Amino acid sequence: MKTLRLILIFLTICAFAQAQDTTEVAPPDTLRLVDAQTVKEIAKPAVGIDTLLIREEDGVKYVRSLNINELHHSPHTATMYAAILPGLGQIYNHKYWKLPFLYGGVAALCYAIHFNSKYYDLYHDAYRDFVIRDPNNKSYEQIIARTNLTVEQVETTYQAWFTTALKNKKDFYRRYRDLSYFGMVGLYIVQIIDACVDAHFYDFNVNDDLSYRFTPMITEEYGSPVVGASLVIQF
Repeated sequence: MKTLRLILIFLTICAFAQAQDTTEVAPPDTLRLVDAQTVKEIAKPAVGIDTLLIREEDGVKYVRSLNINELHHSPHTATMYAAILPGLGQIYNHKYWKLPFLYGGVAALCYAIHFNSKYYDLYHDAYRDFVIRDPNNKSYEQIIARTNLTVEQVETTYQAWFTTALKNKKDFYRRYRDLSYFGMVGLYIVQIIDACVDAHFYDFNVNDDLSYRFTPMITEEYGSPVVGASLVIQF
């Protein structure tokens, strides 16, 4: 009888505790953390690698054991990812909206490199063949065909003009081909810097707690009360 009484008391205490405590263990696949900053604040007092993270929803607290390393968003990792593959750092930072701009820029620069390289090779070969005048290599004839002149006229009367024109065209397309390569390198470096900076500000607090308060105040100076105002800025 005494044992039964103790069991009933124990069950009563457990039922009371269950009614007071709304903490439940959520399945790992259904638990989603509200934001990293809140989680870090909860995890700060914890000692060791494993810590308990708490999330409250509709009055119910969900608890899960989580490795503290999961809370760390690493700028070094973002930089390495961006260096290995352009855009991978932005994916790591969850800045997916930047990917169309990045890959659009890459596509445009690839087209510019291809376009300028194609015409540079064309005018380079034509200029070389026209200067050398090798009978077996007359690639410049396809350029003359675009004009109203004949090959005989260009090789005699307009020889100086045609040589200068070919050289200018060759230098023009070489310049813009090189600039396209520089643009590609610049875009590669910029996306690495962007990924690194985004990772540094990944957990930056931008909530509505940033505020100021302007209130009147009374202080004492040389034994006499002085009326003033105080400005409190809350971060």
